[in-house]
Amino acid sequence: MERIKPSEASTPASKWDQLATDWCPVARALSVIGDRWTMLIVRDCFLGKSRFEEFQKSLGVTRHVLSNRLKRLVEDGVLERNVYSTRPLRYAYQLSEKGRDFAPALVGLKDWGKKHMPIRKPAAA
Repeated sequence: MERIKPSEASTPASKWDQLATDWCPVARALSVIGDRWTMLIVRDCFLGKSRFEEFQKSLGVTRHVLSNRLKRLVEDGVLERNVYSTRPLRYAYQLSEKGRDFAPALVGLKDWGKKHMPIRKPAAA
């Protein structure tokens, strides 16, 4: 049996990529939308956000992680990237048809969260 060196171990991205060919459509969908930052970026797009700075301010995610997730969403056809400034070069991100088709799943997740995961406020002292 071949041993995998730590440097060759699966990265989070490659673990998601493994789901892309799974027999289960839920698993395949998770290969694209399955981590928290990606899901929240898509949510923010539905809420009208489109610029890198807007996502970063809303989510508090690092620039590196946000850049990576936006790139993957564009590569997977969930978002479209359009130039809105040439100096400096800046892009706006909009949902593609594929991304807009995710709306019912996002609404379902929101409804489930409202019902089963209510906001927990600390007890008054």
